[in-house]
Amino acid sequence: MATVSNIFIDQGATFTTTVTINDSTGSALDLTNYTALAQIRKTYASTTSTSFTSTFASDRTTGQITISLTDTQTASLDSGRYVYDVLITDSSATKTRVVEGIATVNPSVSRS
Repeated sequence: MATVSNIFIDQGATFTTTVTINDSTGSALDLTNYTALAQIRKTYASTTSTSFTSTFASDRTTGQITISLTDTQTASLDSGRYVYDVLITDSSATKTRVVEGIATVNPSVSRS
């Protein structure tokens, strides 16, 4: 079962957060040979999504993945509540949802 972690994204600003994935014993999962996909959608049923950039720590044995959105991507999101998740895939094509939650996009006041 995925860890639930709600996030807050400021519209028009760069967003970055790092998640640490642990195995069933509580140790950091070795993410060598894994890929990651992270997306945000208005609802679970939405056909459109925005993909986060997913970056693994240089030492993949730390279990850390950083997800990020550019300021342009966050500016294109309407303020409000969204859903997101992070899905990892191992070398045998087994997919595991490791993080999910509500993403709240806070409206921006400053514009250029």
